[in-house]
Amino acid sequence: MLTDNCVACHGENGQSLGPAIPNLGGMSQTYLLGAMLAFKYEDSNKLMAAIKSDSDFKDVNPLIRNSTVMTTIAKGYTVSEIKAIANYFSDQKLFTAPQDVNLSLASDGRKLHEKYCVSCHKNNGKSSNVDAGVLVGQWKPYFLWTMSDYLDGSREMPRAMEVLVNDMIATSGVESLQQLANYYASATP
Repeated sequence: MLTDNCVACHGENGQSLGPAIPNLGGMSQTYLLGAMLAFKYEDSNKLMAAIKSDSDFKDVNPLIRNSTVMTTIAKGYTVSEIKAIANYFSDQKLFTAPQDVNLSLASDGRKLHEKYCVSCHKNNGKSSNVDAGVLVGQWKPYFLWTMSDYLDGSREMPRAMEVLVNDMIATSGVESLQQLANYYASATP
């Protein structure tokens, strides 16, 4: 029942209905908790207080993120409800939407993934460390918009990611993001 609101955008079992919305199925519970708590508590002091007050959040690395809709929605849930929602979506299967893919870009993207992303986004991007998102199957536009948010500072980037992304762009150019987007869209679970 708690996920009824979620499926309107994120689809049944976390299988997103459109290119601006992330797939949630198969994400780690820790990652989902961090996202929902960051949406619920926009103020970083309140967010950190909520994290420190609950032992279930000991591995959660909340990063402030902007949203036009999710900040409003998340405020309506209790912490217990957020835990239940995160648990539900983390138990779902990873979903990959069929997308148009440039195979040449995807091949280059695989190499970039192996050089820059594999330490946190394991199994070719199909799984992740507990606090990193699953990249395989995400819509290309969503991936690119998210990366743009990271780069312009409107979404907080983990420090290790920031170093690797900056190095990748300095070495391979901003087109490396298109290559990664095509790789993640081409891979299947």
